[in-house]
Amino acid sequence: MTDPDAETVLIAGTASHAGKSTLAAGLCRHLARNGVSVAPYKAQNMSNNARVALAPDGEWGEIGVSQHVQARAARVPATTDMNPVLLKPRGDGESQLIVDGEAVGHYAAGEYYESHWEAAREAAVAAHRRLAADHDVVVAEGAGSIAEINLHDRDLANVECARFADARIVIAVDIERDHDSG
Repeated sequence: MTDPDAETVLIAGTASHAGKSTLAAGLCRHLARNGVSVAPYKAQNMSNNARVALAPDGEWGEIGVSQHVQARAARVPATTDMNPVLLKPRGDGESQLIVDGEAVGHYAAGEYYESHWEAAREAAVAAHRRLAADHDVVVAEGAGSIAEINLHDRDLANVECARFADARIVIAVDIERDHDSG
C-alpha cells in the first residue's frame, strides 16, 4: 500500500489531550536532527485552528495547526498531505469538510460518514502514499482515543490509518487523567 522503505509510526492516545501532538512534534524534531527525512501526518483532524499549507495541485489550502507545527519541527514545508481531511466544527452537529486543503461543504456527522467518508479515506490514503514516497519516516498522529468503539469501523485518524499505513503504534497516556483513583 505504501512505499516499503518508509516507516510509519502512529502516535495514538487513550484520550484527547494525552500529549499526542507534542509527542509527534518531538519525534519529528528528533528524527530531523538526526538526518532522517520525516513528515508529520494526521489523516483526519477536527479543529477550528488551521494554517495555510501547499496543496498537491500547487494551490494553497488549510491544515490543522498541530500538523503545521509538526512540519516546522520536522524542518519541512507544510503541505495539505500532512492533514488531508480537516473537519471544522460550526455548531449544531455540523462541520465544514476540507479535503486536500479545499472546502467541500458543511455536513452533519451522519451525512459525512454516509456520503463522504469513503472519499475522505481515499484522499487520506493518497496523501499518505505521497508522504511515504518522499520521506523515510511518516509520524502519524491519531485523534482522541484509539479505543472509540462507536467509530471502530470508520476511525480514519486511528485504526484505519494504522491499517492502510501498516503503522507501528505508540500509545500516549496522560497519567493524570487515565488512572483509577477509586
